Amino acid sequence: MKKPVVALVGRPNVGKSTIFNRLVGKKISIIEDTPGITRDRIYGTVTFEDYAFHLIDTGGIDLGEDHFNEDIKIQAELAIDEADKILFVVDGKEGLTSNDYVVRDMLLQSGKPVIVVINKTDSKQFKDHMYDFYELGFSNYMNVSGEQNIGIYDLLQEVTHDFNEYPDDEYAEGIIKFCILGRPNVGKSSLVNAIVGEKRVIASDVAGTTRDAIDTEFTYHGKEYVVIDTAGMRKKGKIYEAVEKYSLLRTMKAMDRSDVCVIVINAEEGIIEHDKHIAGYALEAGKAVVLVVNKWDTVEDKDQAMKKWKNDIKAHFQFMPFAPVVFLSALTTKRIHTLMPEILRAYENSHREIQTSLLNNVITDAYALNLPPTYKGKRLKIYFSTQVRTAPPTFDIQVNSKGLIHFSYERYLENKIREAFDFTGTPIVLQFKNKGEQ
Repeated sequence: MKKPVVALVGRPNVGKSTIFNRLVGKKISIIEDTPGITRDRIYGTVTFEDYAFHLIDTGGIDLGEDHFNEDIKIQAELAIDEADKILFVVDGKEGLTSNDYVVRDMLLQSGKPVIVVINKTDSKQFKDHMYDFYELGFSNYMNVSGEQNIGIYDLLQEVTHDFNEYPDDEYAEGIIKFCILGRPNVGKSSLVNAIVGEKRVIASDVAGTTRDAIDTEFTYHGKEYVVIDTAGMRKKGKIYEAVEKYSLLRTMKAMDRSDVCVIVINAEEGIIEHDKHIAGYALEAGKAVVLVVNKWDTVEDKDQAMKKWKNDIKAHFQFMPFAPVVFLSALTTKRIHTLMPEILRAYENSHREIQTSLLNNVITDAYALNLPPTYKGKRLKIYFSTQVRTAPPTFDIQVNSKGLIHFSYERYLENKIREAFDFTGTPIVLQFKNKGEQ
């Protein structure tokens, strides 16, 4: 099921970031300490009861002297255009300003569902402004305090109450879907053309897909697949590419519907931070991953270059050492035949199921080979391990105390699992639980 998009919109200093962190919660910090992953997150995935949605923070919309700062205007227009629902955040402590009315006018013109979120309602000054906000002309108002976590649960209920109306993906069960991700001009569309070849089905907007990604169905070795090109048609053209960080939204929506993420890097330009950001989101989403170094036809002394690239990727993408790397040229189709086998391998490994007895043998042997250090006279003990889900493969490990788990020992156990079983192309998740904990 595709996730709806909810945008936080408002002028500066009304508390959008605080509300963003409250709504997203712990999900935002899964990989924020990983090298190469930015801490400055403007997107997150919110899970609440049986629902999940993307949350985007647009930054403050400020009227300035006589007109919008152009970048701020682009950000606001993009967020409003992409959103299924908008949270218009205003300041209950300070009251309304001229900037609030500017934002109001933009939202009224959009025709999108709007919830006015009055923040800082725990302040003494709120009672002086509490009725002013109805001048904005919207029908839905929620009182919250992001700082004190007041009203956040009610806000989530209001945001998600109609999300069951969003449609399921309409492809038949068992059809593998993979998306082509990457920053602008790395050759994503060319790669799609090279994959599907001359027999490609004409791309179209399939019901249930996002309007900014193009799905193409094709056949490979007698089986049907779907490739999602996130370089797809954009409603307002180049204006979207002007703010590169906001192109992540289409990336996230395509990832949701994909089994495997193919992340494309430009061999002519090398690895930049944005490449790592995109990979980080795929990792956070638990997706199988294949890295592609495209435009390989432009590289001289390919043997030496490949060694250097592998070392660079190992250094820059150290947070996903499990990802296979494919070198190819989408334009000339050289080495294109090496891509699909890696995609299928990553998919199969992400759905791999390990027998409980085999898993426990590996964990027991690893524990005996390298006992964890003691902490305050206590040592970690591992009682039982079992796989609880796939995509990504997730393992519950019962221990005497979760507080004794050190990240280095968790990494050691993951490495031992990977040595015993082929999980190339997929992240795996270790969930440590105290004995008897559900």
